[in-house]
Amino acid sequence: MLTRNISRYFSRPIERIAALLARTGIHPNVITWSALAANLCASVLFAEGRFPAGGGMVIVAGLCDLLDGPVARLQNRVSLFGGFLDSILDRYADFLLFLGLLVYYVELNRFRYAVLAGAAMAGAVMVSYAKARAGSLVPEADVGFWDRPERLALIILAALANRMGLALWILAIGPNITVIHRIVHTRTQAEAAGNTLPQTVPERNGTPARGGPRPAAPAAQAPLQSKPAQAGNLLLRARRHSAGSER
Repeated sequence: MLTRNISRYFSRPIERIAALLARTGIHPNVITWSALAANLCASVLFAEGRFPAGGGMVIVAGLCDLLDGPVARLQNRVSLFGGFLDSILDRYADFLLFLGLLVYYVELNRFRYAVLAGAAMAGAVMVSYAKARAGSLVPEADVGFWDRPERLALIILAALANRMGLALWILAIGPNITVIHRIVHTRTQAEAAGNTLPQTVPERNGTPARGGPRPAAPAAQAPLQSKPAQAGNLLLRARRHSAGSER
């Protein structure tokens, strides 16, 4: 896939730039937020019809996306929240880019391309969500072509060439086909695994999870005590134990 090719050919330059940034002490989350800011600028430029300039800002945003992870590793700041934040802001970045294109075509009264921008926005969100959701259910969810690096590469090329209309047709169809592919792939794997969850979701407030078996009633259950009563019992036991040890 394109992600692997980018990592293969640009890993050394990215690592060198990351090493320089790591020495400055900049926090990786700052780089992540900078990527979102660059995408916001690109969205505004797209809304104004300045596609080449917007494509340049998408390149800057993509560079930040490639750098935050290596900088975090070099600074020993890799964290669960950092990965979570990066994923969330990536979704907002996708939304902003297509929102800028949608505004541009609405202002030009080009309804067809505005619909294409909306379909491309939906495909960008759903192709990522389908992968994340399937990954929590089945062993293999990384199928299809139109992941985020492929979509950004096409947006950059179309923006620099000022041919965004053709790119929107591709982005409105391709990612949504990938979503269908992942749905079918997930169904196949789920049926092969018996189409059951690996473990029952724990009940909440005494209500069993939807579709899950109801637990059998216990043979005997001790009466519930209030927290003050429980604390009093514990204190009484402690005093008895202390008196016994002093004898």
